[in-house]
Parts: sequence; structure tokens; C-alpha cells
Amino acid sequence: MKTALTYLIGLALFASVVGCSKKPPSIRVFNERATKANIQIKTPDNTINLSDVAAGQTTNYQDISEGPCEATAVIQNESVSPKSSFSAEKDNNYTVIVANSTPPTVRVDSQSK
Repeated sequence: MKTALTYLIGLALFASVVGCSKKPPSIRVFNERATKANIQIKTPDNTINLSDVAAGQTTNYQDISEGPCEATAVIQNESVSPKSSFSAEKDNNYTVIVANSTPPTVRVDSQSK
């Protein structure tokens, strides 16, 4: 009986630690346009620069810190540099989309990890 109680307590502690662990937010870029784009993502503690993201390319996810973020795109052959702001939260993946629109726009989609 004592072994079963110890096992249950250990299992409860393990479940509470695993259930409460949170993963940092992650971000990637998808370029819908027909030309290359350079994207700058400002996070609360650093700036990520992704250069020459080719047409139709999706970059790999990178972990970022929580908090307010801003994504700016400089698009080949365009005079407009669209921006989008969002708040990064734990347990979420974010995709910065350089939209194929006129004028160009940047949108940020999110999904749970």
C-alpha cells in the first residue's frame, strides 16, 4: 500500500511538471510574393534579420522571447516596406506572411504548439 501511494504521488508530481511546462514562442517567414524579401523581426530582446527569402519559400522556425514584436519586410522592386505588430506568447508558433497583394502587406498568423 505504501509503495502504491508513493507511486501515485510521484506520478502526480511528474504530471504537474510536464503539464505546466511552457515552450517559448517560435517564428518563421513565408514569402507569397514572386520576388525576394528581406524581413526584420524586432523582439523584446533582439532583432532577427532574414535576408533573401525567395518567392514561395518558408523559413525554419526560430525561438523568440515573449512580448511585443514587429515584423518589417523590404521587398525587391517595391518602394513600400509593410509592417505588422503582434504579441508573442508561450506555446505558440507564428508565421510572418509577406502577402502577394497590391500594395504589399505583412500578416502574422499564429497557432498553438
